[in-house]
Amino acid sequence: MSSLIDLRSDTVTLPSTEMRRFISEAPLGDDVFGEDPTILRLEDETAQLLGHEAAVFMPSGTMSNQIAIRAHTQPGDELICEENAHIFVWEAGGPAIHSGVTCRTVAGRAGILSLEDLEGKIRPQNDHYTRSRLVCLENTHNRGGGSVFALSEIRRIGVWARENGLGFHLDGARMWNASVALGIPPAEIAQEFDTVSVCFSKGLGAPVGSALVGSKEFVKRARKLRKVFGGGLRQAGIIGAGALFAIRNNIPRLAEDHSNAQIIADAVKNSPRLALDPDCVDTNLVWFRVTPGKENSVVLAAKLRAEGILFSSPLPGLLRACTHLNVTRGDCTRAALVLEKLASTLQ
Repeated sequence: MSSLIDLRSDTVTLPSTEMRRFISEAPLGDDVFGEDPTILRLEDETAQLLGHEAAVFMPSGTMSNQIAIRAHTQPGDELICEENAHIFVWEAGGPAIHSGVTCRTVAGRAGILSLEDLEGKIRPQNDHYTRSRLVCLENTHNRGGGSVFALSEIRRIGVWARENGLGFHLDGARMWNASVALGIPPAEIAQEFDTVSVCFSKGLGAPVGSALVGSKEFVKRARKLRKVFGGGLRQAGIIGAGALFAIRNNIPRLAEDHSNAQIIADAVKNSPRLALDPDCVDTNLVWFRVTPGKENSVVLAAKLRAEGILFSSPLPGLLRACTHLNVTRGDCTRAALVLEKLASTLQ
């Protein structure tokens, strides 16, 4: 059997030799004292790249999102998000636990919301209701198959949010992919939001880390909340260096991952027992349903594993492939061929 092809997530990437060297040479200091030069450089370059005043480094994207929610809201408030948003589904009830905030979910199409979906969803100003305070979008949208918001729709929603006194936050864990897919600089997307969370440890290949960007005043508040949440870091440059290398070197190459994902998507389309779910593949995520259901998805995942190919099984009856910098076009071609062959053997 050839070497393992791990398509479970773009979080499984390992730092390159060049990134490891960059990390080993990074100057360090105490970040809680604001004295780590690598973190200061990372935060400055991230803010500039995203067109915002300031940034604060975070250990994870979940912490970055949850601190953003806490900084935008008060206990008893409500945020509005798409029904399969990561903030709502996969962050362990964080809005309720950390911020005392409820989530009003809205059905989208492959995770994408339009202004028309959101209109009428703001709670009336009445003592009986929670206060609608924040709108959160996810771009690209994980459960939406890596779907990408049109910039024009983001702008429409942003205008509506501000006219109604709502904060506007982006879960941009894979916003870099959205930028590459749309062929526009990251700042063109990010500057439409009050705050943006981005990850360095997914497609960009850093070992760990995220950032939250916004105004200087907002980031000052977020930094205090990071301490409250237990995220104060000391010589953080040892991990921030990987993120700094990543934003300097690994954004343009995401187009390769998008192209490789289409190879997997084509295999799904060619297999009568498989169906894309959703049926769009815009970036590096391929979600597909195995018919007739849960049992066959488990069987197929096990057969793929036996062939040295790892897909994730996030939900019953569904598998997901995620392309990234540690899988080649040849890897994806092999995975696609094996997937088609094994899918044809399902009962």
